[in-house]
Amino acid sequence: MSKNNNDPKLDVLKREGTLNPRWRKVKDELFVEKDFFDPRDIVQVKYEMLRRVSDEGQSVTRASESFGFSRLSFYQAQRAFEEAGLPGLVPRKRGPR
Repeated sequence: MSKNNNDPKLDVLKREGTLNPRWRKVKDELFVEKDFFDPRDIVQVKYEMLRRVSDEGQSVTRASESFGFSRLSFYQAQRAFEEAGLPGLVPRKRGPR
């Protein structure tokens, strides 16, 4: 999978508001070695980070560092996922509501 600026998936991620602004900080081996896992997809990154902790027993500190997030962001994602499932991991639009 191409991860350059001419990639149509990049346009979709931007348009849908799911582009991970910190995608270069994702160091997890799945995202480095496998094309299926896209560090630019913030929903996929957050889900895998949560799964590493809940299913594989990885520490919150190690998982959050490996996926490019703070521990606070991990707990916020965990709460959002518990409340709303995958849609809870989609970033909320900023600005007035």
